[in-house]
Amino acid sequence: MALDVHATPLNRPPAAPVDAATAAKLLPWSWAEARLAAARTYVVSTTRPDGRPHAMPVWGVWVDDAFYFLSEPGSVKARNLRANPRCVVSTEAAGDAVVLEGSAARIRGADVLAAAAAAYREKYAWAFDAEGESVHVVRPTAAFGFIEQADFDSTATRWTFGERAPRV
Repeated sequence: MALDVHATPLNRPPAAPVDAATAAKLLPWSWAEARLAAARTYVVSTTRPDGRPHAMPVWGVWVDDAFYFLSEPGSVKARNLRANPRCVVSTEAAGDAVVLEGSAARIRGADVLAAAAAAYREKYAWAFDAEGESVHVVRPTAAFGFIEQADFDSTATRWTFGERAPRV
C-alpha cells in the first residue's frame, strides 16, 4: 500500500499555507526513501518505563513503505517497545538526515517476515532467524529530512502520512 504523503516546510507550522516557491524547494519523499533504503546503520530511539531515553544503533531495511529491524526479545529496546511502542528512527548520516516518528510492532506474519528476511539477505549478506529474534516494523506517522550543506531553512522538510491499515 503506497503512502499518502504530504510535505510541508519543517520551519513553519504544518497547517501554514505553502506557496509555490517554497514548495519547489522542499525535498521530495523519494529523496527520503532513497536514504532510508541505502543507509547501513540506523539509530532507534525508545523510552524506558521511567521516562529515560534509550538510543541504539541497528541494522534495518526499508521495505514496502516501512522500516524493519531486529532486536533480541530481552534487549532494552525490545522491552521498551513492548511497554511503549512509540519510537524514532534516524539514518546514520546526520548531515543528510531522515528521521521517522512512528510506533513499532513486532511482526509475525510469514509473508511479511519473508520480505524482511529477503531484504536483510540482499543488503547485509546475512540471513536472520525469525524464531530467535524480535522483528519489528515501524510505519511512519511523520518524517523529517534536511541537507546540512544546502540551505537548511529552505530544504528542511516535514512529511506526514495519511491513515494506513497496519500490516503486522
